[in-house]
Amino acid sequence: MKIKEILTVLEEMAPLAYAEDFDNVGLLVGDQNQDATGVLVCHDALENVIDEAITKNCNLIVCFHPILFAGLKKITGKNYVERAVIKAIRNDIAIFAIHTALDNHQDGVNKIFCDALGLKNTSVLIPKQNFIQKLTTFTTPENAEQVRQALFNAGAGRIGNYDDCSFSSTGTGSYRGNENSNPVIGKQFETVQTNEVKIEVTFEKYLESKILKALFDSHIYEEVAYEIYELQNTHQNIGLGMLGTFEEPMEEEAFLQLVKDKMIAGGIRHSVYTGNKIKKVAVLGGSGSYAIKNAIMAGADAFLTADLKYHQFYEAENQLLLADIGHFESERYTKNYIVDFLRKKILNFAIILSEENTNPVKYL
Repeated sequence: MKIKEILTVLEEMAPLAYAEDFDNVGLLVGDQNQDATGVLVCHDALENVIDEAITKNCNLIVCFHPILFAGLKKITGKNYVERAVIKAIRNDIAIFAIHTALDNHQDGVNKIFCDALGLKNTSVLIPKQNFIQKLTTFTTPENAEQVRQALFNAGAGRIGNYDDCSFSSTGTGSYRGNENSNPVIGKQFETVQTNEVKIEVTFEKYLESKILKALFDSHIYEEVAYEIYELQNTHQNIGLGMLGTFEEPMEEEAFLQLVKDKMIAGGIRHSVYTGNKIKKVAVLGGSGSYAIKNAIMAGADAFLTADLKYHQFYEAENQLLLADIGHFESERYTKNYIVDFLRKKILNFAIILSEENTNPVKYL
């Protein structure tokens, strides 16, 4: 098995197009055409994790956080990033980072967070913007169903909990072919008017090339007329953070104790108690201070995230309980999810969960 075959499975789990623009995801180090010997899944691809991969004969490391985030102008081994990259290259170990591609996935980091706490009825806190496009095309009535099915098979027409979604209308199309044309209906230089079906479907924009290939392969016309628009709609199943509810509300102190136990947090910093019970909870794994207002607007009783600064606790405004449970802790179960997914998709192959704890924060 080639490394690139495993990368295809990872793309299935969390398409890299879901990642935020600022992020650095995908294959960061290594040759994707190399034969894979084993996969080590970790949180951070530090030097000790590279050593673990060497010991366990894994030449592909799948990490959550990208070890290469900002650009490197020199690689001299002067810091932990450069040392890890040098060791990986010397030992022919590839490194693949998934980060916000999995953050934004509906079954990703924040769903894992919610599941760990027992939250139900989950939905995205900050839906992704400008991610949906619309294709409009025209064909004959006899060809319409073939085109629709090809577009659906390529991933078009999925809206929330529904698929195979489209809109069709009928009308009259006209055209005239020149001396180089080979019209399906009519002849060269003949002005043709024919019944046509207008087909409209939406799709996630990263699928554009796949959608267009399906359109061209299934269409009977020599020249395919089509239009693509970028829509202003939000994508309700893709985005940062998540909301969920408990079946029964609980007191604030009991809620924080539950979070501490379930997420194995060394400590929790939180805002003043509001005096309200906790039923609706917003979560955002990793650094999520920018989403405090989103959590308030969503009517959350509590917001769990990490890396909050002193003054940001004031932003709770006594409207919700704001808690910083730790960056690593809020993403704790992500690598387990990746391992489970890969093991289901790739049978009889070494998919190993790293035993190294790469959390840089320690508690007294």
